[in-house]
Amino acid sequence: MGDKIETSAEALEADAIPRCHEVHADPERCKGGEDVTAGIELKSVEKKSPAQWAYERLILYIQNFEKTLDNEHEVAMGFTGGDAGVLRIEGMGYFDPDIVTFYGSDPAGGKTQLVQHVSQLNVMLRALPKKVEESAPNRIGFRLVEDLEKA
Repeated sequence: MGDKIETSAEALEADAIPRCHEVHADPERCKGGEDVTAGIELKSVEKKSPAQWAYERLILYIQNFEKTLDNEHEVAMGFTGGDAGVLRIEGMGYFDPDIVTFYGSDPAGGKTQLVQHVSQLNVMLRALPKKVEESAPNRIGFRLVEDLEKA
């Protein structure tokens, strides 16, 4: 008898609000990884394109991954399904309705951009040593979240 009765609007909103659930073998090693949506203020749920949904959720994963890094490492992403290598993430965007793009550089410093359809999205986040000449690691995830909060 403790079941809550929801209006159809509440049910639709609950289906649209992002949820995340993760379990880790070593929670200390994956600290901050229990829920990438924790602490994020969910604003009005609007109709979003698949590209915008993917972009916003990737931002949360990138920021969460960066929380686990020390000052000697930065976030990068490995490409799957080919020999394209690794991209140090320096920027990210989307093109409605279904394209997500990553900007950055490869380990040799070459300018790199990945343009990917959301149906093919398969990202592996990696920790790379920060660039030697820089004193502080670049934290793109925090800049991306700031941009989301402005919107």
